[in-house]
Amino acid sequence: MEKFINPLDGSLLTRRERERKEDIRGAYYRDTTAIIHSSPFSRLKHKTQVFFAPANDHICTRMEHVLHVASIASTICRPLGLDSELSWAIGMGHDLGHTPFGHVGERIISSLFRERGLGVFQHEVNSLRVVRMLANHGRGLNLCYAVEDGIVSHCGEKFVQRIIPSGEVKDLDAITSIHGLVPSTWEGVVVRFSDSIAYLGRDWEDARRLGLLDDAPPVDSEVVKLIGSSNSEIINNLVNDIITSSSPDRGIGFSDDIFAAVLEMKDYNYRYIYRNEILEGYTRYFTRLMRLIVSYLDELVSSYGYDKKGYDDEKNMLAAGFYAHLVELKDRYIEREGDISRLVLDYVAGMSDNFALDCANEILKPEHLNDRIEQSQRGKWFDA
Repeated sequence: MEKFINPLDGSLLTRRERERKEDIRGAYYRDTTAIIHSSPFSRLKHKTQVFFAPANDHICTRMEHVLHVASIASTICRPLGLDSELSWAIGMGHDLGHTPFGHVGERIISSLFRERGLGVFQHEVNSLRVVRMLANHGRGLNLCYAVEDGIVSHCGEKFVQRIIPSGEVKDLDAITSIHGLVPSTWEGVVVRFSDSIAYLGRDWEDARRLGLLDDAPPVDSEVVKLIGSSNSEIINNLVNDIITSSSPDRGIGFSDDIFAAVLEMKDYNYRYIYRNEILEGYTRYFTRLMRLIVSYLDELVSSYGYDKKGYDDEKNMLAAGFYAHLVELKDRYIEREGDISRLVLDYVAGMSDNFALDCANEILKPEHLNDRIEQSQRGKWFDA
């Protein structure tokens, strides 16, 4: 097999925003450890992948998804002679900027960004923003260029048959949209395909497990024959097809028959899963919830600015936690962006599902007022 050679020099691929001496782990494995020890990664275990089902342990979460992507990408890279540690790091970090409540939450946050004249929110761009600025108390994770490029360029929702890396050195801080982005490395390309492979069959299996497809027609039998009838079969068949169909001159990609089946499966999932009326119902509920949180935080900033007493007087964990976040990161925002106009939306976009629900309870259930009433004599008096 002809060797895959990255178009960029290795010193460019391992370049960091802040220089640091590498250690025995190697540059890319070190990035993986930085990612898995970060707070944004920890929150993925309580973030929706597609289905909001916190009571069901067997429905895929965002954390499981990134593990699947990383393992699939590493599997593809090995027989192609590519760097599996680089693909693993990209896979583990690719969704660190995803919102609560999956793509429903992403659409809600994006609408809020547009309303404020802040452009379109895309989780790929936000993932890059997280690792370069927001994580690690505003210092960022200081990852290698090749890892950061792979994160912002992953775009697994856009299905194409083949990709050849761009080989360009991007100005990562200037990226505001994923439109036209192509990974700079072969490993980044592999992760982009692995993202699609990871959710194509798993979303279908989860939908069946939840009963969402009980009234839907079955997947076309020819599609099943080509790519499989279970998530494990789909992953195995698609991974093997990419390995045998890829070459340096043609790029990483699927064979003609398999790609046609993949598109059919994708269309099926969109028609009967992603546009399912149950998920549409979640959209209305989560819109109200996220707008409530954003409105409340906006009011806090407008009323109290950086005055700690005002936030303390709210007597809830959301106000206290947000104040700590505000004072910790405000200087970083002003340094990099000139103001804190994105801070509230960034904070809400980084929440886990569970934390967002808890925040709504903090806003709507003033337990501290009940406590004060209970402490008074009249509060306990029964007036017949």
